[in-house]
Amino acid sequence: MAKVKKSVPPAMRRTTGEKVYNVFNIIVLSLFTLICVYPFYYLIINSFSDNNASAAGEVMWWFKGFHLQNYKDVLSLDGLATAAWISIARTVIGTALTVLASAYLGFMFTQQKMWARSFWYRFVVITMYFNAGLIPMFITMKNLGLTNNFWVYILPAVVQPFNIILVKTYIESIPASLQEAAEVDGAGTLTVFYKIVLPMCTPILATVAIFSAVNQWNSFQDTLIYMTDSKLYSLQYLLYTYINQASALANSVKANAANVSALASAATPTSIRMTVSVIVVLPIMFTYPFFQRFFVKGMMLGAVKG
Repeated sequence: MAKVKKSVPPAMRRTTGEKVYNVFNIIVLSLFTLICVYPFYYLIINSFSDNNASAAGEVMWWFKGFHLQNYKDVLSLDGLATAAWISIARTVIGTALTVLASAYLGFMFTQQKMWARSFWYRFVVITMYFNAGLIPMFITMKNLGLTNNFWVYILPAVVQPFNIILVKTYIESIPASLQEAAEVDGAGTLTVFYKIVLPMCTPILATVAIFSAVNQWNSFQDTLIYMTDSKLYSLQYLLYTYINQASALANSVKANAANVSALASAATPTSIRMTVSVIVVLPIMFTYPFFQRFFVKGMMLGAVKG
């Protein structure tokens, strides 16, 4: 029995030029992905490899002399646990408050009945272009009693104009008939916000959450400016100081090594920097996949209208 040859629909047929273009696309995007991923991969393999080989630049594509001593040394540094708790707390609380404030203000700026809506919206947006400067900001925080205070990490970052613009634009894409129907049924403004609008804003709120979480997790300058109490140092600031003191830390670890075999895996300035960088980067990288499916949709819909 002869086999029946399946014909390809005309719409699915590809010309030679399209095939060449697809191959070219795959090659270019693969190279671009490698360029983006390799720096993180390089940090990871060097942090786990023999420290002398790493310092000599011999670790390029795979581990050499795999060990975990670098992480044991870094994680045993004084104050690291407290600093990690401060960074986690500021990231979680700061992100939650920023998302809530952005959602509510973005919603209110879409309400025609809001008093002086255009004025307040422009008043918020203009802060994207002008600010008082570092010294007036420090004086303000000091007068408010926020220096050496955990809340200095949270309160100044709650209202973010860019996030509000994204949420406002996204909400404007939601059919107004939904709010009108809820108001006909007797729902007030807050009821409409919490029960109608907020559940429909998941993509854009996930986008705002990513922006806020990354900003909070990576921030260290506010610690440098406002904090003198070491108990309130953030993880990033503490690790930043460790990177600057990498040579001294490496010498300290070597001095405490009990024998020659321990010296083989003793920390070097390069290993300290690599390990600290991995510790800073990986936690926030692991959170991104949970929001990835919302991120692109939220950015596209939140940037369509002006």
